[in-house]
Amino acid sequence: MAYLYQQIFYRPILNLLIFLYDTAAFHSLGFAIILSTLVIRLILYPFFHTGAKQQMLMQRIQPKIKQIQEMHKDDRDAQGRALMELYKEHGVNPFTGILLLIVQIPILITFYYAIRSGIGGAQIAGLYPFVSLPPNINLTFLGFINLAQPNIVLILAAALAQYFQARLAIWRDPADTSALSPAERIARQMTFIGPLVTVFVFYNFPAALGLYWFMSSLFSAAQQYFVNRHLRKQFGS
Repeated sequence: MAYLYQQIFYRPILNLLIFLYDTAAFHSLGFAIILSTLVIRLILYPFFHTGAKQQMLMQRIQPKIKQIQEMHKDDRDAQGRALMELYKEHGVNPFTGILLLIVQIPILITFYYAIRSGIGGAQIAGLYPFVSLPPNINLTFLGFINLAQPNIVLILAAALAQYFQARLAIWRDPADTSALSPAERIARQMTFIGPLVTVFVFYNFPAALGLYWFMSSLFSAAQQYFVNRHLRKQFGS
């Protein structure tokens, strides 16, 4: 398992980071992180688009879900069968939205270890033959941010970008005047809880990791905006 993690996640991301640092990021770790994040988000876009589409479909059929839950509130088995039939009818996979999260977790962990290795400079190991080992790593970003130290500004920026992305991901039919379902209430609460967790988790991490999470959240918000426009045209809403 450790070998697979090294080959699938760690080495590719580490080499991408160092390759961009040497070639396109003006020998700036900060710009290398931004470019690496952009590449990763483009690779993950099919997962993101599928997850966003499934989430919107789930939100669109919430009134029918509520009807089924009310109709079969005393029979969990019948409720489950009716919900599965509803999902099948509308092409919904309720577990698809978890896929992007599952993929992002090892990427985030890998960025942490890759950035930690990158900060070590001469201690970098696992580079491909065509990727040169830089003699040193420039840890200063924009002239005043030390990427080796925590930076509360970057953390707050990441939390704010995450909040806007979560808000964009919430869709509700304007004609639906019914009370929010438990799932909808949880989704709305998570728009606030998620950013707070981000601040708590990243508070003591190097600013390099905060920069990655900020850019990832920013790209997610932008992708969510364009996906929403595309899907609203597709669904006519």
